[in-house]
Amino acid sequence: MMQISESYNQRKSLFTAMSRFIGAVNNMDQTVMVPSLLRDVPLGEPQDPQGPGAAPSTGGAVYFQPDGDMYSSYVLLKSIRNDMEWGVLRGAERPPDPAGDRAGDRAGNPAGNPAGNPAGDRADGEDEDLEKQFHFHLNGLHAVLSKLTHKANTLTNRYKEEIGCRN
Repeated sequence: MMQISESYNQRKSLFTAMSRFIGAVNNMDQTVMVPSLLRDVPLGEPQDPQGPGAAPSTGGAVYFQPDGDMYSSYVLLKSIRNDMEWGVLRGAERPPDPAGDRAGDRAGNPAGNPAGNPAGDRADGEDEDLEKQFHFHLNGLHAVLSKLTHKANTLTNRYKEEIGCRN
């Protein structure tokens, strides 16, 4: 039988955050039947549907690119989900992307080197703080996955509003 403390720890796990994100993107993908309807639809929400305990709203585009549209966010979220499920493919391994540039390619960093630092730049003495680095990046990854999950859920709800299908 599962204890309360285990449930809390599992809720904060990276696997749970990944599952939530992938589930939200899968839900978005199943809901958005005609992705082309998302083109040129601004990301800002017409009204703030969040409850009283929600974060301050900045026009509903907190996690979105300020000049993007819903379609570009849809493609980005699906691309990130595919990278998580199948791994990040490099150069010739990567199939052509019919939707255009991928988010990781825009940063100008090699696919296997997200920080942009060559592997040889580290001194041998820096191995001592690997635990700190691990926890820093784990916390960052968890925060990014939470934001991306929110982004997928927001896009799904906005699509439903745009086609007039509110629950």
